[in-house]
Amino acid sequence: MPRRKGREAWSRHDHNRFIDKLEHSVAQRIRKKLRLLRDEPFRFLEHHEGADVFKLRIGDHRALIDVDNTKKVVFVRHLDHRKRIYKK
Repeated sequence: MPRRKGREAWSRHDHNRFIDKLEHSVAQRIRKKLRLLRDEPFRFLEHHEGADVFKLRIGDHRALIDVDNTKKVVFVRHLDHRKRIYKK
């Protein structure tokens, strides 16, 4: 099956470690939502006030996302629980 055209999704290594420490069902939900960003990122993203990034809501967790349309790249800047994400 050929891969659909879309954006590449990039995340730092420590985000993967953070996800691995979560409950399995929560980790699966986060990974699935991040995969959905490849094809239609702006369907799920909201502009984050006070910064030049977008936020992605995933249950009780949030991801701050950069989107580079020229290179077709989606980059996860921060990923954390909603209580802590905006303090960074």
